[in-house]
Amino acid sequence: MITATGTATTPTGTGVTTQRTALTSDFETFLKMLTVQARNQDPLEPLDSSEYASQLAQFSMVEQQVKANELLSVLTQTLGAVNLEQLGSWVGMDVQVAAPFQFEDQPITIFAQADASANRAELVIRDDKGDVVDRITVPVDSTEFEWAGVDTDGNPIPSGNYSASLESFKGDKKLDDQPASAFSRVVEAQIGEGAIILTLNSGAKVPVEKVRQIRTGA
Repeated sequence: MITATGTATTPTGTGVTTQRTALTSDFETFLKMLTVQARNQDPLEPLDSSEYASQLAQFSMVEQQVKANELLSVLTQTLGAVNLEQLGSWVGMDVQVAAPFQFEDQPITIFAQADASANRAELVIRDDKGDVVDRITVPVDSTEFEWAGVDTDGNPIPSGNYSASLESFKGDKKLDDQPASAFSRVVEAQIGEGAIILTLNSGAKVPVEKVRQIRTGA
């Protein structure tokens, strides 16, 4: 699904075309009237040319404005097409991002890096309520971990949305707790407040700047 929020409807240019057609007709009529009056004026009392010059200048200004509106209309249509094409390229892709992911009875690869000074690290899995469902000791020098989808007692965990983090320790001291990332499918892309926002199959919404890796969806 592709949506754009907070953006105006792309103009079709019909109104501008109509405005320009009417302006051209009025300008031609004005020139004909001016020519007739100039031919039939009294040589002893010539017409005041300053008024006609002023009207000519006003017609010229309006014509330039209509041309500018036409250019803006074409530019807006072009940018709109580019934005939609860019949004469409995200939908259906798998992106690696630190956000809740969807688990469906298949092992999940999780990405994280322990603190450089840590001598112990634990991968922590939480459900959509924030409760810890699994805690696994992992090598501090690894950055990819496979979560089988079982709890601390080895029982299968039901399908649903989960999140992960990596806790780093030095001895008994906890150094940090970093959000871990996983691949999720993009189901919607939208433009909001100047940024592209991706909606994942877990329901999480993330700005495109947080994406760490992208691959073609299976």
